[in-house]
Amino acid sequence: AMDYDHNKALLLELQRAAGTANDRCADCGDPDPEWASYKLGIFICLNCSGIHRNLPEISRVKSLRLDFWESNLIEFMRNHGNLWAKAKYEAKVPPYYYIPKSHDCMVLRQQWIRAKYERGEFLDTEVCHDPCSAGSREGCLWKLGKGRRQFQKRQFLLSAKEGVMKYYTKESKVPKAVISVETLNAMFQVEKIGHSHGLQITYITDGQTRNLFVYHESGKEIVDWFNAIRAARYHYLRTTFPNVPEPELIPRITRSFVKEGYMEKTGPKQKEAFKVRWFCLDSQERNLLYFKNPLDAFAQGQVFIGRRDEGYEVRDDLPQKVWVKKKKPVITLVTPVREFVFICDNDRQQREWMDALNGVITQL
Repeated sequence: AMDYDHNKALLLELQRAAGTANDRCADCGDPDPEWASYKLGIFICLNCSGIHRNLPEISRVKSLRLDFWESNLIEFMRNHGNLWAKAKYEAKVPPYYYIPKSHDCMVLRQQWIRAKYERGEFLDTEVCHDPCSAGSREGCLWKLGKGRRQFQKRQFLLSAKEGVMKYYTKESKVPKAVISVETLNAMFQVEKIGHSHGLQITYITDGQTRNLFVYHESGKEIVDWFNAIRAARYHYLRTTFPNVPEPELIPRITRSFVKEGYMEKTGPKQKEAFKVRWFCLDSQERNLLYFKNPLDAFAQGQVFIGRRDEGYEVRDDLPQKVWVKKKKPVITLVTPVREFVFICDNDRQQREWMDALNGVITQL
């Protein structure tokens, strides 16, 4: 019992020790990790420990508080730790590679952990990853077809050198779409697509945002596609904006919507019936897009959101002369052209949407 308590105290001390990075999960950065891999010598959070548990050849986990730690394991943890592991396993992470956080979906976190420790993709011995070759890829993905009824296997081709992504239907030699890397974006959408490897690809065609919903059965394959798209985008941004510093380019490679969900909206006269729509807020493009259904290929419309000093604001009340039957929370989005009125299901939803919209209005 003495040993047990003594070793636990030593271990928790190690986890908090300054200059070790042990106070955050080695894989997703979550604060105060309560678990550790005693085979790799790293401190990790509960969620990441579950992934490590499925890789017994490379990692073995214990709880810092619940399990007994032998003295030799404590010594091993002391000689290794998160900073040491980062220097070894993340020595050559390419700038375009997406490093997941704790809130990211399972497949991203899983493949990041496997890429680091199982496949050793970022070890110092690895050659430098050239974004142009990394941004070239071809293979099949399952794509949601017209009418949103089923997924069909489609051939995709990405070329950073040509600056395009194409996809083909089975029989055709001519691509169904040629997508410029300039407007290409990708984000994981697990719940929306209803598949744990679901990826939403967006691009601009004829001035409109177009959505493609795809997945692949293999987690590695879909994450490789995602990072290939990021490599192609990085290559494009680097060549188009050679003087923009790297820290400014990285967030522009790909982006996720800052908020999505259902609200009801009325028409321009504000006398039309309220209709339920699926809204997506793209803070980078300053656009609020709305769709009849979450998996529609095209938006029914979009609202540009400028800055406060340009006359944009968000209010939690109705414009004069507008009357709503339902006693539900409302949002009025004021733009220089017109006022948009939305109805939310509850107060929490209203608050979240207002915070997200204000975030765009106040950003430079």
